[in-house]
Amino acid sequence: MKAKKFTLKTPREGFLNITQSVRETIRESGAKSGVVVVWCAHTTAGITINENADPDVVRDMLLGLDRAYPDRPEFRHAEGNSAAHLKCSAMGVSKTIPFEDGNMLLGIWQGIYFCEFDGPRTRNYYVKVIEG
Repeated sequence: MKAKKFTLKTPREGFLNITQSVRETIRESGAKSGVVVVWCAHTTAGITINENADPDVVRDMLLGLDRAYPDRPEFRHAEGNSAAHLKCSAMGVSKTIPFEDGNMLLGIWQGIYFCEFDGPRTRNYYVKVIEG
């Protein structure tokens, strides 16, 4: 199966829960066992897995990333988004999740998030199901 492309409109900064689109892609593939790869082809956005039950977790993660990677006047990147590049590198641009019987082996509280650090933008992410 080819990688499936998804497009989303993002806020200035935030985490968008994409778990359901990944689930549906696995279901549509008909695969029962394997891995699914979620990939973000951007340098100021990423993919992460974290708690999906309490929205304060996302808020706290964004706060922590802002504190760990503040915008600094000495950054030289002409676009002025060096902090977004740092956050992207810290989060990573992909996740690989095993699945069995058509279900991802995520923990009960885990969700998959597209992480925007330099929006608002129109962004793409890809989901590739690998049966095996």
